[in-house]
Amino acid sequence: MIIFRSAAERPVDLASSVVAIGNFDGVHIGHATVIRRAVALARERGLAAAVLTFDPHPAAILNPAFAPKLIMTVAQRLCHLRALGVDCVYVVPFSLEFARLTPAEFVEQCLIQALRARVVLVGEDFRFGHRRSGNVGTMRDLGLEVEPVWPVLFRGIRASSTAIRDLVEAGKVNRAARLLGRPFSLTGPVVKGQGIGSRQTVPTLNLAPENALLPADGVYVTRTSNRWNSITNIGHRPTFGGSERTVETFLLDPFSEPAPDRIEVEFLRYVRAERKFHTPEELRSQIMRDVKSANRVHRHLQRLSIAKRSGSPALSPHQNPGSPESHW
Repeated sequence: MIIFRSAAERPVDLASSVVAIGNFDGVHIGHATVIRRAVALARERGLAAAVLTFDPHPAAILNPAFAPKLIMTVAQRLCHLRALGVDCVYVVPFSLEFARLTPAEFVEQCLIQALRARVVLVGEDFRFGHRRSGNVGTMRDLGLEVEPVWPVLFRGIRASSTAIRDLVEAGKVNRAARLLGRPFSLTGPVVKGQGIGSRQTVPTLNLAPENALLPADGVYVTRTSNRWNSITNIGHRPTFGGSERTVETFLLDPFSEPAPDRIEVEFLRYVRAERKFHTPEELRSQIMRDVKSANRVHRHLQRLSIAKRSGSPALSPHQNPGSPESHW
């Protein structure tokens, strides 16, 4: 996948394209619908499948006090766009100068010159240009073929980055996963902790998340770097008088290799709120109970995955006495 951040960086031999435009924070099921349609249309017409997105988020420049905490890092966003079959991505450095472009200037500079756009896919309520003065009709008036895409609903809820952010911040990570189409995840380097876990409770990997958005404080069943079943605590370590917010992951699988430099932690289920214990021994006992709950969840998810691959009907949580919902 080709990635460029200015029209001058565009490869000279870049093919004409079908372009999907958006922030695409989270690359959720609604975004995926737009992008898959762009890819399919590009393949039908022998064109490149392109995405035009922005970094930073426009609100961070135009209204910083109300800018959202982003679900994904730019690197995560690009990774998921690649997985959807996108051929090239134009990451526009959003600025006040860029925000002053008229709709006609935006179309000419970003779509015609940079991406050689033949067809553009946008949400039906898409607005662009200075003071959001352009819309789908404006693009058509400027000579582009435009295909508006309608919102995607999941069980009556519109898939949107805002809805996902609200769910994640409330700790409802399993519901957020339904709108994302996969678990919410944090990524970043592993940093050295204070050594309290390895001495007094259990050893953990301490993640310095690069994501702006974090789940609510608490204990979660997680999966780490798509390799290890795990359980993760987000919070301030009140038992040890902590003040900084930390993300600490305990790997449930046997682990003998050197600790990784970077990890990605997927959040599968909320287990309990973080709380203060009287002694490290009490905390360690609770962690062991959390580990048992986490193992039940992982076994349940593994059965569901096997059933899905084999085409067999999976048990619902209410039919399965070992499922996490029946214990929490």
